[in-house]
Parts: sequence; structure tokens; C-alpha cells
Amino acid sequence: MSKIEDRAENPSEAEASNELMRLAKAIARHNRLYHANDAPEISDGEFDALLRRNNELEAAFPHLIRDDSPNKAVGSAAENSPLAKVTHAKRMMSLDNAFTAADVEDFAARVRRFLNLAANAAVALTAEDKIDGLSCSLRYEQGLLVQAATRGDGTVGEDVTANVRTIADIPERLNGGNSEAPAIFEIRGEIYMAKADFAALNAAQQDAGGKLFANPRNAAAGSLRQKDAGVTAARPLRFLAHGWGEVSALPADTQSGVMTAIAGWGVPVSPWLIRGETTEYILRQYNAIEARRADLPYDIDGVVYKVDRLDWQERLGSVAKAPRWAIAHKFAAEQAETTLEIIDIQVGRTGKLTPVGRLKPVTVGGVVVSNVTLHNRDEIARLGVRAGDRVRVQRAGDVIPQITENLTRHEDRAAYSFPDHCPECGSEAMAEEGEVDVRCTGGLICPAQRVERLKHFVSRAAMDIEGLGEKTIQEFFGLGWLESPADIFRLKTKRAEILAREGWQEKSVDNLLIAIEAKRAPDPIKLLFGLGIRHIGAGTAKDLLRNFATLDMIRTLGQRIAAGDGDAAAELTAVDGIGPTATKALGDFFHEAHNLSVWDDLFNQVTPPAYVSNIRRSEWTGKTIVFTGKLETMSRDEAKSQAEALGAKAAGSVSAKTDLLVAGPGAGSKLKKAQELGIKVIDEAAWAEIAAGA
Repeated sequence: MSKIEDRAENPSEAEASNELMRLAKAIARHNRLYHANDAPEISDGEFDALLRRNNELEAAFPHLIRDDSPNKAVGSAAENSPLAKVTHAKRMMSLDNAFTAADVEDFAARVRRFLNLAANAAVALTAEDKIDGLSCSLRYEQGLLVQAATRGDGTVGEDVTANVRTIADIPERLNGGNSEAPAIFEIRGEIYMAKADFAALNAAQQDAGGKLFANPRNAAAGSLRQKDAGVTAARPLRFLAHGWGEVSALPADTQSGVMTAIAGWGVPVSPWLIRGETTEYILRQYNAIEARRADLPYDIDGVVYKVDRLDWQERLGSVAKAPRWAIAHKFAAEQAETTLEIIDIQVGRTGKLTPVGRLKPVTVGGVVVSNVTLHNRDEIARLGVRAGDRVRVQRAGDVIPQITENLTRHEDRAAYSFPDHCPECGSEAMAEEGEVDVRCTGGLICPAQRVERLKHFVSRAAMDIEGLGEKTIQEFFGLGWLESPADIFRLKTKRAEILAREGWQEKSVDNLLIAIEAKRAPDPIKLLFGLGIRHIGAGTAKDLLRNFATLDMIRTLGQRIAAGDGDAAAELTAVDGIGPTATKALGDFFHEAHNLSVWDDLFNQVTPPAYVSNIRRSEWTGKTIVFTGKLETMSRDEAKSQAEALGAKAAGSVSAKTDLLVAGPGAGSKLKKAQELGIKVIDEAAWAEIAAGA
């Protein structure tokens, strides 16, 4: 075992304390994103892994349990919600998780020990599918719905009464059934959206140019938490009950009995809800539900078990955020088998050839999957996939589809041959030394790259042409008006045609043409960067022009390198900041005749001036300066530009080679490291004096 692995499994007390602090902050953040913002950044599986690690450390170091421990929190407060707040009469709690059958056996054993039962005593449990929706509490008084609230942080939620009244599944009045509802009865459950309804909603949103929802849970949460109940009414929301909160009386003395009564009052409950005397029986139900998971009309992420006897639930009580009498048995990432029908190649903005597997459509985790990325040629070789193979597909983190196994790899068929030419333009496709990605060398003439490269050319960091945004470029490209950067400067001949287009007025057309004409003598650094030559970023473009002054000189140098001139390559790699990778990239660009043609066509339209350096000799010439923290009087880019004007190098990290650290408010690890290394540290005001030459 390595030292790193040993520290992870057997951390010191100090290491455990630090990790618990980081976990508390991370889990609180992800809770807020999921419960309050309906915008999770990680999968349920990744979140559960954070919780498991936190629980492991808390079990090993109980004296280090923090006041802000995730095990003391439920959900997340809706701080920025426009909805009114509701304090729950009885706290809405969360559930602890089980991930294996052994975890479920341990749960049953803990219940027996707590209740002082014999080790082989029967403990009846209920089991039901765990819907991936939005928790909601419905308060009925005298059988009438008087209030509905989201869980929030468990203590305070949001008032969604008006919105809930629009949901057909939720009755305004509890009907009699086999028993009358008590005077006060809070029914708790999940608001959700069925898979088919979710697909129809997203299709309608797309047609209307509206926001698309990532999954049914987000769609349900976003639809319920609306200030305008009319929006909620237009969304196909549903409800399933799974428990209760404050009640004045109970209609039965078991979990299963109360749920039967709730169903009798006209409130939907899970059709999969069962009662079992043994863990073996409820685990069979878990397996049955998991097997049908993809076929269910709604998304689920596990099965919930609850002790059936309510007097035992009362005795078991709860811990900080979860009852001792219930547990959620989570599913592993879902998999399914299907056929890989064909492998397509997609070409991206940088020319990268990405293989995409076209699958016979299969439902995985409630989502119909028909495409899967195969990443690169090495991944294809690792899996040994070919068209016609039977494959196992998994949604990584229940989100991103991936092939986990090739089930027909053994079949005697030819291996897939990765293309060595671009399928879009026919240019040579190759991988640079040390890289696995294969890229098209077509550059500016490749149609798959052209629109994206045109967007880059006019972007703020490059030529910065106001009014020529993504939508306009796509429109003009589709009309055949824009094929290359030079065509931008020929748009003045299309004035009348542009004016005839919907959405264009004389002022907007003239403003666009004026903005284009203003770039006839562009900044040479921005022009070179805008051409999108691989490995020639803004910094490298500046280094090139500092040393070779004009773009004509760079063109000549690039052609010499393309022709195999070793002296030219050596001349370029001798420049500080230019390495062999950028040198080769420049040679590759000018090796292609069509790139030369595009270059020359552009330079018939623009006349960039020679680069004039603003660098002045100073005590900081040749030194390395790092900026950290918040700069209040200037941007980070401006500060770096000032450093470069003094002949210094603006670096992003602190090392023994750093000569000066400029630290603003909030400076953290970089400041600490600089102090440890004895590096000079100044504040922003002192830097401003240096930059001004004071």
C-alpha cells in the first residue's frame, strides 16, 4: 500500500479533521444545488460517496464530529425563493442509505439490538420504490387541503399550496374510504413528472425556444416552485404518498395499515408497496423493482424499507436527521444490453475526430439512449468494438451513457479501422506525438470546423467584431455569405440583402458594417490568435510578434518550418515561451496549401500594423510575478499586462522561481506558500505604484 493510500484509509487525527471540514462544506454546497436550486452538479452516486466517506471518518473519530456535520442537516434552506416560508409542525427528515444486501441485514440487526429483541426475531418491514422527485407535505384539516409545503431544510419549507391545488393526483378533500380522515393529517410524499410527460414537455419547450430540463426531477421541481400557479397548472405533475407528518390520530397501528388508509382516502401510493416478515423477502422485492426500473413510468433511485409496527417506530426514534426505523437501499448505476449499429465520426472545432456509437435505442435509468461517445481510437481498441457488436451500456453517474463491456468481442470479425483522413473535408487526420486524439489538419477549410472557427475569429478575445455574434454567423454561413475570415470583410457588398432579412434594420446593418470596417487594421496579436492555429494561443501569439514583429515574417518562418528547415525551427524554439509543440503546429498549419490560400485571402482584406512592444526596462525585467486574491482597482488581465510591460513574466502559481507576490483580499494558499518560501509580498496599492513607475 502506498503512503497516499495509507493516509486515505488510516488518516491521522489532523488529516481526519481537515477532511471532515472539506466534506461538510462540499456536501452542504451540493445539497443546496440539489434541493434549493434544482441544479445538481454531481450524480447521486457521487454525492452518496461523499456521505459515505464522511460517515466513515465520523465513526472512526466521533470526537471530531462537527456542528455543521452533514448528518445534522436535512435538505437545504430555500434562501432566494420568491415563495413564502412555512414552518413544519413536525420536521421533515431524510433517510440513511444502504448500498448492499449486507447493509440491509445490518439495518435489521440494529433494529433488533435497539429493541432488545432476539437475534432471530421477526421484524416486519415495508418496502416501496423511492421516487426521484421533490418532497412535499400536504396538510389536511377536517379532510380539506389547507396547506402544501416543500421540505426545504426540514424545518422550514416553501408554501406551494396554490401550485399543488393544480395537480390532479392531489385531492382537495379526502374521501371516506374505509375510514374517515382524522381532524388533522399531514400526508407526505413526492411530486414527480412521468418519463413520457417529461419527454413531451422538453419537446414543447424546444419548439418554443424555451429552457430544456435536464431530467424529470428538475422539471418537477422547477414546475412546482413557481410564483405563478398558472405555470404549474400547465405542467403534468403527479404525486405519490409515502408517509405522514403531524396527525391528530392514526387510522392504524402499522405503517402498511396507515398507507392503506391513505390510499383509501383517494391519495396515490406506490403500487410496489409491500410488507414482508423477513429481510430475504424484502430483498426479493428490491430485485424485482430493480429489474423493472427501466419500465416504470417514473424515475426511481432505490427502495425504501420501514419498520412496520408504529410502536416500534416510536421507540426507535431518530438520529440527527434520519429515523432509525427506515433506510433507503440505493441502486447501483443501471446497465442495459443493446446492439452497436454503427460508429460515426464527428469533427469538432479544433479538428478532433470523436467516434460516436449509434445504438439500437435502449432505456437506461429512465432515459432512452441511442448514442454513446467512444472518446478516441484508444477507447475503441480497449473495448474492441465494431459495428454489429452486442454491448452493455451504463449511464455513468446515471447521466452520461457509456459502453462498459463488449459482449461479442470474441466473434471473428475485422477490427474497426480509425480514419486517417477527415470525413468532412478529406484532409489528413493525425495524432500529435504523445496524444491519443486524432485531429483533422484541414483547419480553416474544413466545413465541420468552419463555423466554430469563425465564431472564435470574431470573439472578444480575438478580433472582437461587435454585432457579429453566434446566431448571425450561423445565419450568414447558411446563406453561403461566410466561408472564411476574409468573407467577413466582403459583407459590405451584401448590405441590401442583409437589410432584406428578418430582424435587420438599417441602423443594425450599418453598425455591423462599421464595426467590420474598423478592423481593417487589426491588432496583429488578436488577428493571429483569431486564426485558431492549434497551440497558438493569445500568449504564444504575443511571444511570436514580440520576436518577429510582423505577420509576414511569421508566415515566412512557418513556411520554412513546413519545408523541413531545421534552422527555422531552431530559431523559433529559441524564443522564450515557444516550445517544440507550438513550432510544429505552426509548420503543420502552413504545410497545408488551403491554409495558405485562406491566409492570403484574408491579408488582401486587412493590413495589420507591425507589433510595437510597450515593454520598458525596469528592475522587474526578467522577474516572475504572481497575482492572487481579489484585485479591487483593476482586473487580473490588466495587472498581468502591467507586469509584462515592465518586462516581467506573469505566472499563475508560486514556486521558488517567483520573485514577487501581489496579494489582494482573500489570498489563500499562494500567499501561505510565498511566505514559507520567503518571497516578497506586497498589496495592490504598492503594485499600482510600481506599475506607474513611482
